[in-house]
Amino acid sequence: MVITTPEFFPGEAELVNMLFEHGLELLHVRKPSASAQQMEEYLSAIDGKYMSRVALHDHFELAQRFGVGGLHLNSRNNALPSGWSGRVSRSCHSFDEILAEKDALDYCFLSPIFDSVSKIGYKMAFSEADLRQKRAEGVIDSKIFALSGVTLDNVQVVESLCFGGCAVLGYLWQYKSDSKKLTDVFVKLKDLCTFVPG
Repeated sequence: MVITTPEFFPGEAELVNMLFEHGLELLHVRKPSASAQQMEEYLSAIDGKYMSRVALHDHFELAQRFGVGGLHLNSRNNALPSGWSGRVSRSCHSFDEILAEKDALDYCFLSPIFDSVSKIGYKMAFSEADLRQKRAEGVIDSKIFALSGVTLDNVQVVESLCFGGCAVLGYLWQYKSDSKKLTDVFVKLKDLCTFVPG
């Protein structure tokens, strides 16, 4: 999975479409300060055939109109629209949160797994031993996706911990001005993410 940068940048929709063409499974659109009009314009620029693979963090009222496949609950948007039947996800920052939330969700993010690339001072919150223990206890399973600081150097550690997968943000988007580099990094990450939940 890929999470967007909080701010829009020139050529972003084109890069998103390119990532989908290269096998992106899910795009989480997180633009907390975007207006509804800005979000409409952004979603309109994404190829409609990929909409089922988009999850919104904001402006849930646009979900049905654009046919997005998922909604991500958060402190700004904590209630689903009436009649919503698509995917539902949430971010968790502790094992207790996962235990309280995951049964009602299709999947959730657990963070920070590693030191964040995009958020200065956002440091890893769990030891590898703790993560392995929680995997053994069934807390971490195929519904839990690792978030924060995932890179080519550590993605196989995430895989070895038997997460359902991972989500990337800062590590990938640091290459947004070089579409070839961004694509190359994405494809390498995807090729290393051969997660088979046990």
